[in-house]
Amino acid sequence: DQPRVSLCAGATKDMGKMLGGEEEKDPDAQKKEEERQEALRQQEEERKAKHARMEAEREKVRQQIRDKYGLKKKEEKEAEEKAALEQPCEGSLTRPKKAIPAGCGDEEEEEEESILDTVLKYLPGPLQDMFKK
Repeated sequence: DQPRVSLCAGATKDMGKMLGGEEEKDPDAQKKEEERQEALRQQEEERKAKHARMEAEREKVRQQIRDKYGLKKKEEKEAEEKAALEQPCEGSLTRPKKAIPAGCGDEEEEEEESILDTVLKYLPGPLQDMFKK
């Protein structure tokens, strides 16, 4: 009878754990969990360092290609385009009237006449006479 009692006693103890009863506390459980967390942090740091090294190597190769073919980084291109866009805008808004370059303004009518003269040269004789009148 005694062996049965010990089996039943063990079974009831396990049943109590399954049903949400108090588990036996492992005295080293806290220490083991801290060690596990530290190991995970260390692995994550190593992974990040490895990826940083790989990216640095890739960037070195990219720079060699840029130098070989005379290409620019995406950021450099965007900065130059932005500067190019800002420059004409500032000039057109802030320039004084005296700074209007030759060929702009009043001379447009003369240009149109010269274009009309050029077109007239290529028209047949009778049509040229019609437009000259």
